[in-house]
Amino acid sequence: MVANTLKKIRVLIVDDSAFMRKALETILITDENVQVVGHAKDGREAVRLSESLKPDVITMDINMPVMDGLQATAEIMTTNPRPIVVVSSESRQGAASTLRALELGAIEFVAKPSSGIDLDMHSVREDLLRKVRLAAKVRVVRSASRIASAITNADGRAIPSPPAPVSRLAAPTTNDQRFPVVVLAASTGGPATVMRLAPGFTRDFPAAVILVQHMPAAFTTQYATQLAEFTGVRVKEAENNETLTAGTFYICPGGQHLRVMNTGRIQLDGNSGRIHGYLPNIDITMESVAAFAGALSIGVILTGMGNDGAAGARAIKSVGGMVLAQDEATSVIFGMPAEAIKAGAVSQVLGIDDIYAAIEKQVLAISRIAAAGVR
Repeated sequence: MVANTLKKIRVLIVDDSAFMRKALETILITDENVQVVGHAKDGREAVRLSESLKPDVITMDINMPVMDGLQATAEIMTTNPRPIVVVSSESRQGAASTLRALELGAIEFVAKPSSGIDLDMHSVREDLLRKVRLAAKVRVVRSASRIASAITNADGRAIPSPPAPVSRLAAPTTNDQRFPVVVLAASTGGPATVMRLAPGFTRDFPAAVILVQHMPAAFTTQYATQLAEFTGVRVKEAENNETLTAGTFYICPGGQHLRVMNTGRIQLDGNSGRIHGYLPNIDITMESVAAFAGALSIGVILTGMGNDGAAGARAIKSVGGMVLAQDEATSVIFGMPAEAIKAGAVSQVLGIDDIYAAIEKQVLAISRIAAAGVR
């Protein structure tokens, strides 16, 4: 028999419940390539053990004494970055906290087992192991301190983020219905990445922005609420049959595909299931935007695993639109941008802090074209 020579993934488990720490370890060690190297019962201990043990992955609970999981994630990701997988409830409160952790730089999340019965444990086993394996391959990106400061303080009051910059762009006039449409495409690492990008958009931004983020249905309504804290543009979860308008940042609802019809109305599809493995499917949105907006389309492929968005990027390029891709150095996972680049559909490859300026420059250029009556 040949010995297994693969390097083991070293995991630190953080949870205030001794039962849950044991349950998670029981799941993790069913994979012979995973090794649990430590346990922490609160966030302060997690920060200390993260520094001393240098684990490959941390599983992080949110609600803990002394220091909670949000504070611990913020401190770890700004001082000693490690891939963090949040293990949290899918309740509304749990979703809000999980999104905060993702915005702070956590890589992924899994639903916390709600009981100790075997069926419940097995229901999360594959998801947990898959995401721990994925997180172990991630090159973590240090979180921006501005984002870290936006978590609630000890009194439970949100610390406001700095005001967004004043836009140099003018909103379209009411008699000109043509405007640019920007599609932001993101998957793993997306919430923190979009938080870096969002402050650039202002209330008078003369384009519609659609974010398609691979995310479960239970999370996107809360995501819209939290994203609005970081930007001056109007943010909302997209609704079926509403008319696309400039100056609005739409979030594709989880569990649904989003199309922009030729009439300019949004069509949501929650009945088709996964398409090519993705729900929502980014290609579907980008292809429909290419058909609707033509050369006024802008596609932005951000961090994520897989190839979703590559076909959509080709569609936007084919009608004269522009496609930007996040570079490898600032991507949590370079899969989606790399596939779009490989497809020959990308005009520019940029670091995350340079992407908004490129979007703004293109919006200004094509807004002038639209005002001149060219489409």
